Amino acid sequence: MTKNLKEWEEGTLKSFLAKAPESQKEFTTLSSEPIERLYTADQVGQNHQEDIGFPGEYPFTRGVYPTMYRGKLWTMRQFAGFGTPEDTNTRFHYLLSQGQTGLSTAFHFPTLMGYDSDSPRSRGEVGVCGVAVDSLADMEILFKGIPLEKVTVSMTINGPASILLAFYLANAEKQKCDLKKVGGTIQNDVLKEYIAQNSYLVPPDPAMRIVVDMIEYCSQHVPKWNPISISGYHIREAGSTAVQELAFTIADGVAYVDACIKRGLDVDSFAPRLSYFFNAHMDFFEEVAKYRAARRLWARLMKERFGAKKAESMKCRFHVQTAGCSLTAQQPENNIIRTTLQALSAVLGGCQSLHTNSMDETLALPTEKAVQIALRTQQVIAFESGVTNTIDPLAGSYFVEALTDKMEKEAMAYIEKIDSLGGMVEAIKKGFPQMEIVLASHKYQNQLEKKEKIVVGVNEFITDEKPNTDLLKVDSEAVTKKQTERLNALKAKRDSEKVNAGLAALKASASSKTNIFPDLLACAHAYCTVEEISNVLRGVFGEYHDPGIY
Repeated sequence: MTKNLKEWEEGTLKSFLAKAPESQKEFTTLSSEPIERLYTADQVGQNHQEDIGFPGEYPFTRGVYPTMYRGKLWTMRQFAGFGTPEDTNTRFHYLLSQGQTGLSTAFHFPTLMGYDSDSPRSRGEVGVCGVAVDSLADMEILFKGIPLEKVTVSMTINGPASILLAFYLANAEKQKCDLKKVGGTIQNDVLKEYIAQNSYLVPPDPAMRIVVDMIEYCSQHVPKWNPISISGYHIREAGSTAVQELAFTIADGVAYVDACIKRGLDVDSFAPRLSYFFNAHMDFFEEVAKYRAARRLWARLMKERFGAKKAESMKCRFHVQTAGCSLTAQQPENNIIRTTLQALSAVLGGCQSLHTNSMDETLALPTEKAVQIALRTQQVIAFESGVTNTIDPLAGSYFVEALTDKMEKEAMAYIEKIDSLGGMVEAIKKGFPQMEIVLASHKYQNQLEKKEKIVVGVNEFITDEKPNTDLLKVDSEAVTKKQTERLNALKAKRDSEKVNAGLAALKASASSKTNIFPDLLACAHAYCTVEEISNVLRGVFGEYHDPGIY
């Protein structure tokens, strides 16, 4: 094949190029990885069984299940949350009525940072970019009429994730649910907060202790719950390359497994419930290769590094969200096309659940119409395109296999670098992943400004069209007033002795080595608020301030 390729290059290609040169000297992926003119069998690893294998078998390159979408489609899980719990409950019921098969909750920034809606620090943010949840009372309203044993729910929250999970499980208990039957996912990936998103509650070391407490508790009492969704999404949104997203996310996963094993947990007792969350960006083949490389890399690490024995412990199951940072305010209808391509890459890459962004999300939270189109995008792919009829249909493509191999190799090199720095927690303290992302983001911005990368409607094919003004508007002052009234009524009505006892017990367990989650659950049942519980944890563990490494 090498001789034939050479002959082709020296013959047919060379004479053609002499008459018609290519449009660019170098072709690259969105992440600036060089792309060859043509891929042949020579660029692909030769060990089919070891590198690619079969679906549902180690190393799971072709998918984590033997039948994939022929057996069960991915869960269509639109991320939603705004205003009061009543507002978001209405949106949840609307999405379920439109054929959505799971729920995903977006909390507003005060909740993400561990503050109540009536805090001076919450001013102007209440209900704006997510739903306001201050206590179990709000959680009860948020999921009113939704049977928590039958609908799986994802919750995007990290620093105070343990508090919101306690609220959710307390609500499930009030619904008379058997916690062993309650399924869902809480993001709870604190490490990526220090790397990329910057919404944290306490410093990295105690944050890791709380994560392990949650994993330990859920493995024993809520076995169908995924206590963490290790997230590359926000790393990519912060400006990383695809390889950095893959590498830093898997390295975060390594850090969590390390921490659980140091606690004394058996790897096969908790690893099957570890889940992942990736971004779907614009470079179609790069994204497909990223998902395939993620499965293989995680499987190999779990087997070879951690000695996992159960196949379930080695499976990289993941949710995907289309790339919010790829949406443009200019010509927002183009975002429907972008989202379709991104969603298709996630499906062909073998995701287990998917959120498709709405076309207006770069301008505001989505309208009902926009979110319906986004959901319909998934449904058209699922039921009309035919791509679900066979498993991993891009396998065997010289280009896809070569790109999968390359991404796995480059991600592993990053993980070895992080190991040499003492692991991900120490690497974060040194600012290593943060700096790598800053440099990648700066490089891409320069490429945009020089038109080396084209974004339709932004730096090329520009029009004078004005953006649609039919946007969803949240009245934050009205939401603040309603939430403050509810908080005041709650505090007047609840049993203050139970509140004080619950918070005191939490402080005692946090100050010792006792798992804090049972005390968090007691605080939730006593209707302690997010801020009251967060203040206990901040008091024991201290607060974190970004070192500002740039």
